[in-house]
Amino acid sequence: MFNPLIEEIVEFRDERDWKQFHNPKDLAISLSLEASELLENFQWKTSEEAIDDNIDNIIDELADVVIYALLMSNELEINLEQAIKRKIHKNSQKYPVNKSFGSSKKYTDL
Repeated sequence: MFNPLIEEIVEFRDERDWKQFHNPKDLAISLSLEASELLENFQWKTSEEAIDDNIDNIIDELADVVIYALLMSNELEINLEQAIKRKIHKNSQKYPVNKSFGSSKKYTDL
């Protein structure tokens, strides 16, 4: 699912000799920093205002978050498609429809 995209990202990285900086710790830090930059677009605004004012930047920051997540999955040899399906299954056990439908409560509070 992600292989061609990961290959393109890795090629971009390797052309610039950046692999040396892409260990799991630094990728996790970068992922968090980019997620914070994404959040910054929404600070002090409604969702609608943020989207109207910052959609191009939101797109760029979201892309950065996904790029770092894909690089991290590649570095750790994690099959993201399998990991996502596994997580959805776990969440379906924690949040059964009959208890969680329309609720924002954490599974421990259901």
